[in-house]
Amino acid sequence: MFTELENTDLANRIANQVLMAIGDGRLRPGEKVGEARLARELGTSRAPVREALRLLESQGLIVTHPRRGFFVHAYEADELDEIYDLRECLELHAAGAAVERMTEADLDQLSGQVALMKRLAHEGQLGEQVEQDYAFHRMLCELGGNMRIVRLFDQIATQLRAGIALLGRVYDDPRELARAHDPLIEALAARDAERLRTELREHLEDARIHVVQLYRGNAG
Repeated sequence: MFTELENTDLANRIANQVLMAIGDGRLRPGEKVGEARLARELGTSRAPVREALRLLESQGLIVTHPRRGFFVHAYEADELDEIYDLRECLELHAAGAAVERMTEADLDQLSGQVALMKRLAHEGQLGEQVEQDYAFHRMLCELGGNMRIVRLFDQIATQLRAGIALLGRVYDDPRELARAHDPLIEALAARDAERLRTELREHLEDARIHVVQLYRGNAG
């Protein structure tokens, strides 16, 4: 029993490393993920590697081709559009509850997160800026108080990580990505739920349109 728990934990750690490699572009959409090579580089057997890849397959990040092995899922633009649509539904619902539950300390934390994104943009750390953008939106979902929404958000954000990484290319000036969160902070500070939902919808729609267009352009 204890050995199985350790193996499961090992598979999760392997899955997290593969996930990070997908998110930062070391593993590209459509690229093969060789079990033997991954096991060799991680210093483990192929069994937990296969278990990790099956886990990522269940989350939509990895696909299996018969007799060919595991590959990074190359999302179609329409798939991303649907996932962004679901993300918007989740965040807009959580936002209304967040306004009611938010403390001054929560507002300070969110404001600090936006300040961090601005600093990263100024320093040219675009990859980290995108990660902190994701963290901001997760914090907003957490403030809504419904952990099922948070878990769903994590799941779809995992599927979108490759797409989210493209957000740094949406703006000619990366500082615009951080400044786009200012209206959200203003609505939160005013504790205006309707204004927050309006600003958040516009914010998410902008990301959705640009990322989906990028994918369509790459496909062309």
